[in-house]
Formats: sequence, C-alpha cells, structure tokens
Amino acid sequence: MYCAALNLIVLARFQDHHGFDGVMLGCAGMDYHFEFTQCREHPVAASPTHEDLLVFYAPDREAWESACKRFVDNGFVQVKSFNPYWDVSGRTFADPDGYRVVMQNTAWSS
Repeated sequence: MYCAALNLIVLARFQDHHGFDGVMLGCAGMDYHFEFTQCREHPVAASPTHEDLLVFYAPDREAWESACKRFVDNGFVQVKSFNPYWDVSGRTFADPDGYRVVMQNTAWSS
C-alpha cells in the first residue's frame, strides 16, 4: 500500500530477527528508509494520533494530483487534517490503522 502510493520499493525484508519481522521501504540510493516491524511475541495494537504525520511535498500540481489519486487507489482514505494548515495546500490520507500521510502541493523550504 505505501509502496504503490509513494512510488517506493522494498529495499529489504527480515524474519525472526530477535523475534521481529520487518520490511524496509524506500528509494534506491537514498539515505533513508521507512521500516515497518512486527513483534512475534508481543503484538502491539496500532496507536496513531491525529498529529503523527508523514509529510511529502510535491510542488508540481500534476505530480501532486497523481500522488493523491494513488493514495485513494491503494486503500488510503482522505481525511480532514487535525491541523488546518495542512488542508490549505495539501490533503491528508489515513491508512487502515489510522496512521496519516500528508501530500502537500508546495515546495519544501527549511
């Protein structure tokens, strides 16, 4: 779901590494990845909050609209953002566990 929505690839997987299974998603050659893990012995319930966000910036309108469509097409649900700032130039999407991703239609500036 995250791979298809964000154009990511599976960089690596592991099983039973000290009781954990996991998958790392990202883009080849980048200095980051997203790691999703599951503990075999102590299942943990999802505990997202409305303020826990992954934010991605797509300043090109066509690319942004395409990304927003991929989120919906891959099982995310568009939701109203808890912080109204993100609804001005972006859209917020929730995965089935309630974790949120913002697609912002602006350029990132630090």
